[in-house]
Amino acid sequence: MAGDEGMRAARFEQVGRPLELREVPVPRPGPGEVLVRVAATGLCGSDVHIAVEGVTPTALPITLGHEIAGTVAKVGEGVAGWAPGARVCVFPVLSDGTCRTCLQGRSEICLDRRIVGIHIDGGLAEYVVVPAVTLAAVPDAIPLEQAAICTDAVVTPFHALADVARLAPGESVAVLGVGGLGLHAVQVARLVGASPVVAVDTRPAQLERALRAGADVAVDATRESVVDAVLAATGGNGIDVAAEFVGAQVTIAQAVEALCVGGRAVVAGLGADPITVLPPTSFVRRQLQLLGSYGGTRTTLRRVLDLVGTGRLDLGGSITHRFALDDADEALRTLHLRSGDPQRVVVLQG
Repeated sequence: MAGDEGMRAARFEQVGRPLELREVPVPRPGPGEVLVRVAATGLCGSDVHIAVEGVTPTALPITLGHEIAGTVAKVGEGVAGWAPGARVCVFPVLSDGTCRTCLQGRSEICLDRRIVGIHIDGGLAEYVVVPAVTLAAVPDAIPLEQAAICTDAVVTPFHALADVARLAPGESVAVLGVGGLGLHAVQVARLVGASPVVAVDTRPAQLERALRAGADVAVDATRESVVDAVLAATGGNGIDVAAEFVGAQVTIAQAVEALCVGGRAVVAGLGADPITVLPPTSFVRRQLQLLGSYGGTRTTLRRVLDLVGTGRLDLGGSITHRFALDDADEALRTLHLRSGDPQRVVVLQG
């Protein structure tokens, strides 16, 4: 351990300013908590929204990073089932377990939820303290860097398609925005048995990646009408499920317009613009559904880890950029500026 005295952490101190590498005390696990030695922390669009764009408010200063994997370093009082050295990843959503949504089995939308790396210190540090209930065991077959991105970048699209939209084998699906989340959505759709799988984006590099990941059709939204292309791919019927991972008004509208009669659009992308879709005369008569999907659950994470551990879900090509903790701010800027066409960006330690 970093001497039980201090550790390095990349601290977010002001919107628009670089992350600062600081020496801070190693946190101590309290009752029911675990100290995790961080091995890998994934970065995602939420970190950009917080630190660069200032869209998501958070307490300052704070250590960002909510996609975390590592090994147990120390356990707090009353913690059972975990021992030092255990390989773990951290489910980032902290729920109270007592509100009505938690009691309904929907802890991802807990009325009092907090997020590791947004409301409490996260994984851009050598160590992090989290509640023991947030831990999931990582099989030896899964590299810790892949386990880290499972906690959000894979869980979020899996939850959107499998849990919220309830995508069924043989249904058609369009994925709008095949970036860090959407590319995994393509893989999940193939795993479920969807056909055809249509990938939509404005970046040729991402569309090529989507085709390699299993998409049947790639649509460049800068070159052709998204709705027309989806209709052509489905014999004029429209798509059963449209999954949106951009969070933009135009792509959400395209997702809804591309639906077949009785189709459903699920939105997992985050954005500030209001949603504008079809007039009720069309939306109602076609009996369409527009669904929001946020994060996932600890159960979803365990299902994802099982799929990755058995080789059914291949994340070998997901991480394109790796940085040391000392270069955490460069990692964030790389994601923000999309330098080198990043897919998933991970900060590694040790």
